[in-house]
Amino acid sequence: MIFDTHAHYDDAAFDDDREQLLERMRNRGVEYIVNVGASMASSKSTIGLIRRFPYVYGALGVHPDEVAELIEEDYKWLEKNIYKPKIVAVGEIGLDYHWNDNKKQQIEAFARQMDIAREAKLPIIVHSRDAAQDTFDTMKSNNAQDIGGIIHCFSYTKEMAEKFLDMGFYLGVGGVVTFDNAKKLREVVEYMPMDRLVIETDCPYLTPVPNRGKRNDSFNLPYVVSKIAEIKGISSDEVIDITTANAKSIYGIGMKQI
Repeated sequence: MIFDTHAHYDDAAFDDDREQLLERMRNRGVEYIVNVGASMASSKSTIGLIRRFPYVYGALGVHPDEVAELIEEDYKWLEKNIYKPKIVAVGEIGLDYHWNDNKKQQIEAFARQMDIAREAKLPIIVHSRDAAQDTFDTMKSNNAQDIGGIIHCFSYTKEMAEKFLDMGFYLGVGGVVTFDNAKKLREVVEYMPMDRLVIETDCPYLTPVPNRGKRNDSFNLPYVVSKIAEIKGISSDEVIDITTANAKSIYGIGMKQI
């Protein structure tokens, strides 16, 4: 069964049918979902979500676009709540220079949240946009190789992929791999080993072809699986089996007491 390693079901896009949608997941081939915090508000709503659905787990963290509002009390909340049952990662955290130029503040928040993950012995989920080298350098200087985790929605070159893989990280691949203009990502998928690949939706965003432009959800992951299978020259069942095993390994689901 499929493991969606990165979703945002707390998003307002799901307000009308969230419960019904999630209740149908296991009956339609989705075994586990990790709902990922991107702000203090979404981290708090993630806790409520994972309490209601046994197969939904959570990550707590603050996206780089949101760190300008962080105060010390927020870090203390994260440090405390990261130990709640079914929280399996710190994220999504990282750097994003596309919309904001507060680089120093982003780097400081990234490092601080990596420290929280290290203390809790949890992996990190890394968001990186238009900030490849700074992301790598910040992770390297903070010994992220000792923490481990996923580079979410990987969007850089094969050369950058090699650096993150050498650091021991997994690469998250979602709907973008099906886009016509995703040649660079398909080259990365072709190059990288399957034992470092996980699949994700980032829903409600990044819906794969043929549903691009519509709201995304975990039921669209077979399109991602099919494209990866085509690129790697293996069956869709193999892609599902391997990526699910990878996700269970990095998040510790089904491998240790949660």
